[in-house]
Amino acid sequence: MKKILRKGGYNLSQVVDNWTKIVGRKQSSKCYPNTIKIGKDMRNGILVLNVIHGKEVDVEYSKKEIIDKINVFFGYEYVKQIKLRVIQEKKKIKKFNNKSYIIDKKIEKKLNSVHDIGLKISLNKLVNAYKTKND
Repeated sequence: MKKILRKGGYNLSQVVDNWTKIVGRKQSSKCYPNTIKIGKDMRNGILVLNVIHGKEVDVEYSKKEIIDKINVFFGYEYVKQIKLRVIQEKKKIKKFNNKSYIIDKKIEKKLNSVHDIGLKISLNKLVNAYKTKND
């Protein structure tokens, strides 16, 4: 746990949890945070945003504004630069047994055919673990 906190894992979760509050609904519908690459001093990080295909130009023009809002949220210069990563579809967040899971639309269609909720949760965890490892 200490290793994750030293790498800024807590701050990434703060950005993800408060993303809509930080940047607003309009901006959060176009992009969402993927990772933050940051040094040991926890300053001047590089935020990698997943951007929905077709919305890159809008987000590109809003980079400075997003950086300013994140830095105001933390109270110091936490993010210095933003890099964009274009994705095809926005991921949906589904809830099973009061737990949230991120699901791609293609996978969601296949999971809808599974009737056992426990199996759905297990399959979704497997998909998320695979994506995390390969991203």
